[in-house]
Amino acid sequence: MFVTYYANYCILLLVIVMTLKEKLEILADSAKYDASCSSSGSARKNKGGLGNGAISGICHSFSSDGRCISLLKILMTNCCVFDCKYCINRKSNVVKRAIFEPDEIAMLTVNFYKRNYIEGLFLSSGIIRDPDYTMEKMIEAISLLRNKYHFHGYIHAKAIPGASPILVQKLGRLVDRLSANIELPTENGLKLLAPDKNTSKVMDIMGLIKEKRGRNFTPAGQSTQMIIGATNESDLDILHQSSSLYQKYSLKRVFYSAYISVNKDKLLPVNQIPPLKRENRLYQADWLLRFYRFRVGDLLSPDQPNFNVLLDPKADWALRHMNEFPKEINKASYYELLRVPGIGPTSAKKIVSSRRYFTIHFSDLKKMGISLKRAKYFILCDGKYFANLSCFQKDFITQNLILEDRSESSFKATQLSLFHE
Repeated sequence: MFVTYYANYCILLLVIVMTLKEKLEILADSAKYDASCSSSGSARKNKGGLGNGAISGICHSFSSDGRCISLLKILMTNCCVFDCKYCINRKSNVVKRAIFEPDEIAMLTVNFYKRNYIEGLFLSSGIIRDPDYTMEKMIEAISLLRNKYHFHGYIHAKAIPGASPILVQKLGRLVDRLSANIELPTENGLKLLAPDKNTSKVMDIMGLIKEKRGRNFTPAGQSTQMIIGATNESDLDILHQSSSLYQKYSLKRVFYSAYISVNKDKLLPVNQIPPLKRENRLYQADWLLRFYRFRVGDLLSPDQPNFNVLLDPKADWALRHMNEFPKEINKASYYELLRVPGIGPTSAKKIVSSRRYFTIHFSDLKKMGISLKRAKYFILCDGKYFANLSCFQKDFITQNLILEDRSESSFKATQLSLFHE
């Protein structure tokens, strides 16, 4: 017992003597594993202070794996009373710890905003003492931003599962978006790797946010995150969970975070490369469910529970339903066009609108700005197949789509840093 108290005292002493820059380096780095960060859907306007949370007031940058970094993305602390096996900040890990005071968070956000580094704040935290105490400190920081510094920019905060509903409501009135992470796709996975947590507490918060959401409470809605690859759920399991969350809680986004090995534990995958391609395919499938009227059962089945990582889900679906193609561009309905690989809502609307006035040919599609890279394999224009293609055959189309996907994924981007002069 004495050793535990002495160790906690040493950590606290170390945190106190740290400079603000040292804290920022630790707590910005600790937040990088959280993908549930989005800055869309808010309508918070400037009321004579700093910043603008409206859509036009948010700029975006992206890291090499596609995560948004336009917000100052930090943890309030990486100290934590939980011991989640997949988390770098688990209490049993020996890592440098730091704690931001509420006024430090407010000051950093304002100063970075004034330097045009960021347009808003994404604030999460490890659990110090208990969920209520942690939420109270987060509320204090964001209250300073809103009321002392008159910051009206975008703020996304993490609601801590297990915290009092009253605290969740206080936080929701201060921020643009709240998120409560379910962490792993199934309850069994959570019990295995994060025994201190349970899914029901997360669902309670989601239900409260849905009930209270309005103009003055989380106007940009709520989101959640799942870690992909730490446990053995199939893509079918994951999409069933996502679809259920969207329907029950009106989520804006479900974020998928490829498991990155930062700890050694017998229950964790060994020497696994982060499944970033699988993460990408889940995001693509998630988009199809939300905007293209696909259902989970259209994309996957018990006989095929996982995506082909070599093909995007829409192209994979089309190749498994060759009997439905090629589609005549001048006759297919709007929703049939949406199922053509390479054609999205904007392109489908252009086609439906234009063909009322003339018969569309391939040259017309190019003039309309519609990409034919994928679509050309699955469409006819006035009864004709694309001129440079030899045949409508599955193996031929599959090979070409895989080659095109590889060429697109060869682009390399670099992570921006807050510390460059």
